[in-house]
Amino acid sequence: MEEKISLTEKLKAKVKQLKHETFALYFAYGDKRLPWYAKVFTAYVVARTFSPIDLIPDFIPVLGYLDDLILTPLGIYLALKMIPPEVMVEARRKADEHLAEGKPVKWGYAVFVIVVWLAVVTLVGWLIYKAVARV
Repeated sequence: MEEKISLTEKLKAKVKQLKHETFALYFAYGDKRLPWYAKVFTAYVVARTFSPIDLIPDFIPVLGYLDDLILTPLGIYLALKMIPPEVMVEARRKADEHLAEGKPVKWGYAVFVIVVWLAVVTLVGWLIYKAVARV
């Protein structure tokens, strides 16, 4: 008889795979063969994913979880598309080795996310100021 896998188990497996891919992206970021735009985007995706602070906090209805359910996997997918396959093979191997030692925690990523938030808020504030100043 064939054993059915529950939806919860499938989702947990997918989340585990995304975490592994993100950790591999962390190692791929340091590779000299990456183009500059892939490095910048990969750094942002890794920082956003590993940061203990969400870009959009979960308590904000709908948007808080939209961030985790759509934007994070989409960012990982796009970063993976920008990186040459041979780089990702090496990065996944390094990720496997390091994950066997335990899960890394990097608080520096929180600082990066906060800086991005501040930049966005500053830009929006400046644009609003300019729009109001014209009136």
